[in-house]
Amino acid sequence: MYAVIVGGGKVGANLGRALLRMGHEVSIVEARPQRYATLESEFEHMARHGDGTEIFVLDAAGMARADVCIAVTGDDEDNIIIGQVARDHFGVENVVARVNDPRNQQHFDLLGVAPTVCATESILSLIEHEGAPALAGAPVLAEAREPGGHRDPGGGGQPGRGHPGGRPPDAPGTLVISVLRNRVGRVAAPDTVLGAGDQVVVIAEPGQDSALMELFASE
Repeated sequence: MYAVIVGGGKVGANLGRALLRMGHEVSIVEARPQRYATLESEFEHMARHGDGTEIFVLDAAGMARADVCIAVTGDDEDNIIIGQVARDHFGVENVVARVNDPRNQQHFDLLGVAPTVCATESILSLIEHEGAPALAGAPVLAEAREPGGHRDPGGGGQPGRGHPGGRPPDAPGTLVISVLRNRVGRVAAPDTVLGAGDQVVVIAEPGQDSALMELFASE
């Protein structure tokens, strides 16, 4: 699988390392010169310098043959543009975008850039889940939309059972990127537990789809 990651901060770099460990091919696009220099020292030819909202930069990064585009810059407007260009200009079917400010979620939704992951909303959701009195009735600031992805069949949608996030057991060559639970998206962490009714964004090596679906269905 070939993944183009636009945004070489901590999130982008960590995703790149994880995908490389799984044997995938990656390209990381970064606009900031100093950050690019740091990435180049580690990722060498896989790091590319340029503005990820520019078509010629994405073209040079190989977006036309990408299996997935991951837009994780620190600017929501850029992430929307990157997602749209990857999908509409280059025909990339799988686009994942980072939402930095939950107030901008509506713009991602309006323009059809999905699925999205928002760290702020994820943390708030965890606090609400733990039952903090001051936040128990707080409104959801943004909802992640995931029209596709693998779904863990079953009922209830209750957490506390299933597989830890990151790499489900007995399914080598897979990586859980995000989890959609009760219409709220969360970044998958090593201790994340998948429950019935969850929808997950999973990157898998070729030939792993059937095994992954059987693994989820067996729970």
